Amino acid sequence: MNKQRLQPEHDKLADLGLSRDEVIAMERQLAKFANLMDSIVRIPFTKQGVGADAALSTIPIVGDVAGLVLTAYAFMLGKKMGVPTHKLLPAVRLALLDFVIGVVPVAGTIMDIFIRPSRRTLEIVRDHLQHDYGIKDTRHIDRPFLHEALQKKQQQSPVWRNPIVAWLYLHLPDILGAIVLLLMGLALWTLGQAIWRALVGVF
Repeated sequence: MNKQRLQPEHDKLADLGLSRDEVIAMERQLAKFANLMDSIVRIPFTKQGVGADAALSTIPIVGDVAGLVLTAYAFMLGKKMGVPTHKLLPAVRLALLDFVIGVVPVAGTIMDIFIRPSRRTLEIVRDHLQHDYGIKDTRHIDRPFLHEALQKKQQQSPVWRNPIVAWLYLHLPDILGAIVLLLMGLALWTLGQAIWRALVGVF
């Protein structure tokens, strides 16, 4: 059996010259980058989004080259966190496919929405960190921007370190979204009732 697999997680991180907090911060940075490149605008009620990569592909050739170069940043972050090259290869191949298809006018731009190499890199890194380093918490990548803001707030005041307060802050978009949906439902119900009463009055 490979001795490297028998090393404790903290020894593996020490070999990289990184602490657990530093790796979490780097993975959060990768999540922010993946959001920017592949899903900065999320399609409602889906996990699919549109990011800078698709926007760049609207610029013939130059935009596709720029997208490929920017995506290389995700691979660099993965390597810094100790992810082996062979694990990153599927994401590299996806980035090259994204580049080749991206040069096709219109169709390439549409396909860029669905081919997301930065997001794939994040998935590979997450799997590696979970199985090799024992970092199972995903809050820092599920909501990377809010997580970073919360971390700064926690350094300034102990109130933000309260688990309930922290949870409410991280789930603020979900709470607001639920409120909006509830209000929309009430508005539709009220409108439906008004239309029904109007129809009953007519007939």
